[in-house]
Parts: sequence; structure tokens; C-alpha cells
Amino acid sequence: MESMEAKLPQNPPRKTHKLVLCAQICLRIVAISTAFAATWTIVNAKEIVVVFGLQFDARYTYSSAFKFFAFANAIACGFTSLSLMFVLLIFRHGRFTPSNFFFLFLHDLFIMSLILSGVAAGTAIGFVGRYGNSHAGWSEICDRLKKYCDKVTASLVLSYLSVICLVVLTVISAGKSRQIMV
Repeated sequence: MESMEAKLPQNPPRKTHKLVLCAQICLRIVAISTAFAATWTIVNAKEIVVVFGLQFDARYTYSSAFKFFAFANAIACGFTSLSLMFVLLIFRHGRFTPSNFFFLFLHDLFIMSLILSGVAAGTAIGFVGRYGNSHAGWSEICDRLKKYCDKVTASLVLSYLSVICLVVLTVISAGKSRQIMV
């Protein structure tokens, strides 16, 4: 009959912990960078166009969805920076406990949800701006505001990259939080 210890998964070696923490550090740096770049790009997306002698101005502040998108990215950038400091403390002091990874899991899940909702709102408005909605009588504006729409699209792509990093971080943190320390 097998002993109880043989059935439990063994604690991975310290090298595995370091590898996971290095991956966490790199993914958090990429998530911070892409969220910051997305915020910077959407905030600086401005264009003025003259149509029939009338001047039209396009900015992110004119759409509540784009404002939410910008603030969600800024908040994600800030809180992911804080979690990077937490991971560096774990790495420095060698506290590889499941409870630390569980807190990282909760943080990553919350931030991923926040940034995903922001990018979804931005994508919805961006789609209407690019293609219009004939049922609602909205015409597309990207044929007139090409530079503005290109910057918004770049910002959305950067934010989606940040979401991908946060999804991977959530999965890693969830897996590490379930390990049994023996």
C-alpha cells in the first residue's frame, strides 16, 4: 500500500520556482509596458478635420468608452507595477508560498478583468467608428479621421497584448497557488 506522501505532489525544486518567478517578472514588465503604451497612445490620439468649412475635433475624451479604456489601462499599469514590486520581494526573500501566489492570482484576475472590459468597450466604439451602423443611422468616421482611427487601433492592439500577458500570469499564479508545500 502506498504511503500518503507518495500520493501528494512533491514540492518542485528551487530552480523551478526561480524560473516561474522570472517568467512572472518578464510578463509583468511586458504587461506594464503595453498598458502604458496603450494609455499614452489613446490620450495622444487627436485629429482636427475640416468638412464643408466646419472644423471637427476628435479626441478620446469625447467618448465615455474611450475614457474608460484609457483609465482602465492606466489603473492596470499602476497596479501591475505594484504587483511587480511584490514579486521582486518574493524573489528576493525566497518566500515561495501558495498564499503569496494566491494573492497574485486574485490581483491578476481582477486587473485582467478590468483591462478586458476596457478594451471591449473601446473595441465596440472603434468598430462603430470604423464601419458605422446603418440600422442606427451612424456613418463611419474613419474615412475622414484616418490618423485618429489608426492611433486608436494601435492602442487597442497594445491593450490586447496586455490582456494576453495578464491571462498567462493568472494561469501561472493559479497553478502555483494550488501546490502543496511539504
